[in-house]
Parts: sequence; structure tokens; C-alpha cells
Amino acid sequence: MLITTTPNIEGKKITGYKGLVSGEAILGANLFKDLFAGITDIIGGRSGAYEQELRKAKDIALEEMKEEARRLGANAVIAIDLDYETIGSGGGNMLMVSASGTAVIFE
Repeated sequence: MLITTTPNIEGKKITGYKGLVSGEAILGANLFKDLFAGITDIIGGRSGAYEQELRKAKDIALEEMKEEARRLGANAVIAIDLDYETIGSGGGNMLMVSASGTAVIFE
């Protein structure tokens, strides 16, 4: 499954549009507490453990999006957008990573 943030696939012809597809992953508040309680790898204000969890959530969201595209019969997803949002009361108790794009068939 080809995925791209661009609205087309250079050198390829899009022959069908299957519709909007998306995937989400949510990181809970306890995860953040656990990460910050055990962080020992902060260098220059960055946390490798925190960044690794965000990457994992992004990968989950992208994989869910690709699975939805496969179910629709697509072989690519174009115009992918990634969003990171806090959800919950009091400034956000969870972080949601969402991926969305257009499922297409290309030759």
C-alpha cells in the first residue's frame, strides 16, 4: 500500500477514488505519568521515550488508515494529513493521533 502526503502519485495514473479513510490512536494520561516518572534519557529538553510513544501512535493510526483503504479495494492513500490533538477535560488528559487521506486505485 503506497501512502503519500501529496495529492497525486507522480508518474502514475489514478483510475479510481474510493473515498476518505482514517485511523486513530489515543495515548492515555497514565501513559504520560509513567513516561515522565521514569524518564532518564532527556537530552536538550527532549524525551526519547515520549517521542517513541508518539511515533508508535502515529504508526498505529497510519496502519488503521491503510487497512480501511485495503477493505475498500484501494492500493494507495493520497493527501494524507496527520493531526495531534489533546482530548479530555482540564487541558487534555489524552493525546490523539489521527491520520486521514483519500483511498485511490492507481496504475
